[in-house]
Order: sequence, then C-alpha cells, then structure tokens
Amino acid sequence: MKKAILIVIVVGMFGWTVYDFTSSTNETAIEEEQGGMITSPSPSDDEGGVTESEEIGLALGQIAPDFELGTLDGETVRLSDYRGTRVIINFWATWCPPCIEEIPDLQKLYDNKDVEILAVNLTETEESKEDVAQFVEDFEMTFPVLMDTNSELATTYQVGAYPTSYMVDSNGHIQFSAMGAMNYDLMVQQLEMME
Repeated sequence: MKKAILIVIVVGMFGWTVYDFTSSTNETAIEEEQGGMITSPSPSDDEGGVTESEEIGLALGQIAPDFELGTLDGETVRLSDYRGTRVIINFWATWCPPCIEEIPDLQKLYDNKDVEILAVNLTETEESKEDVAQFVEDFEMTFPVLMDTNSELATTYQVGAYPTSYMVDSNGHIQFSAMGAMNYDLMVQQLEMME
C-alpha cells in the first residue's frame, strides 16, 4: 500500500512539474509557436505534412496501436472501430491538475468539431471507479471514458506525463502528440491539419 501511495505521489509531482513547465512564461519561439506545450516534433518532409507509414507505432505518421477497453458505462471500445473518423486519445486522471484544466476544452472541441475523443482514465492510479464517475458527472463529459484498469494501454502508448494526447487521422495515422495539457486553440489548429 505504501508503495502505491509513493507511486501516486511521484507521478503527481511529475505531472505537476510537466504542467508547471508547460505553463511557464519563457518566451521562446517554440513556446510561441506551440502554445507552451511539449508536443510532437515538427514534420520532416518538404510539404509540411507528416510522412505516413504503414508501420504500427507511436511516431508521427505511424498507425496508432489498436486497443480494446471497457468504458465507464460498461461498453467495449476499440480504436479500430473509429477508422474513417478523426480521434483524440487522451490519457488523464481525476487527481491531475493539468488534466482538470484540459477537460473543458476537450468537451468544447467534442461539442463543436467533427472529432471523437477517447478519454483513457488511468484507473489504476484512482482511489475508486466511483470517483471517476463523479468527476465525469461534475465536468459533464459526454465523450467515451475508457478505463485503463491495469495501465497496459498507458504502457503501450508510453505515457510518462498526464495528460498525454495523441491525435489520429481518419486513416489511423498519428498526426500529433502532446505531453501536457493543450488549450482549445491548439487542439483546433492541429485538428484542422488532419484529414
């Protein structure tokens, strides 16, 4: 039990450090361009787009690893079921301050743009499933909330900071990723660059 508490504290401190780092007012060109977020590297091809590959992986242009998780409502969701639709896979937790800040912008995006959001809760780090359900109700989250009960998906997607997001185009390729909270404008900007 002490080990679990220590892990939660360390993860929380790391998450807060990432949040604090991404929220700093250091005025570099990268921060001005990316809104202060730790984001995926700039595309490397000449046309300014991401070079797509048929390889499965987490690099820009690769096909996002497929997964199957249960939702808070008990349904089963597979990423591959969303082919033909733009998807944001967002890893978050109820105790994470930057996640709490980002949720309203994700909901606004979901309500106003043609995108699916799969909010992957890091359930293993939560006190209880009831806390997650209460959080979802309090924040009026209407997009699917997936329960990563044993952190397998977080491991597959190499989640090292909360929140972490992957933007996947309608063909299943990763077009953008961000460690740390994104704001609405950055979400819209990146979404509009995807098919």
